[in-house]
Amino acid sequence: ETGLLGAKPATLPMNPRIHIHDDDSEPFDSRSYRSLIGKQLYLTVTRAGISFAVNKLSQFMEKPRKVHWDAALMIVRYLKSAPEKRLWFKKGECVDIEAYSDVDYVGSVDDRKSTTGFCVFVG
Repeated sequence: ETGLLGAKPATLPMNPRIHIHDDDSEPFDSRSYRSLIGKQLYLTVTRAGISFAVNKLSQFMEKPRKVHWDAALMIVRYLKSAPEKRLWFKKGECVDIEAYSDVDYVGSVDDRKSTTGFCVFVG
């Protein structure tokens, strides 16, 4: 679907040197972009390491650009690097879970929207 079957795996879900923002470049196919981001959102349930990157890219669902698509494909390449990384819980096992969340107030200079973050400790 993404054409990445033979692609080199990525070591990070998002390039820390690239600032993802809205720009005036040519729009990308929003249907394909939304489909891929939707699948990645589903995966964040068991692959918490991609949560920040997917959350950031989901801010551009309305008007995605090629740079956003390329960043979403990097997440796919990251997932390819370690398919065995996921959360596993055994039946009947007692697990303590602590969760924290935070939000910035109008942190995006592009669209004046806020960003929410969370951290969950399982142990």
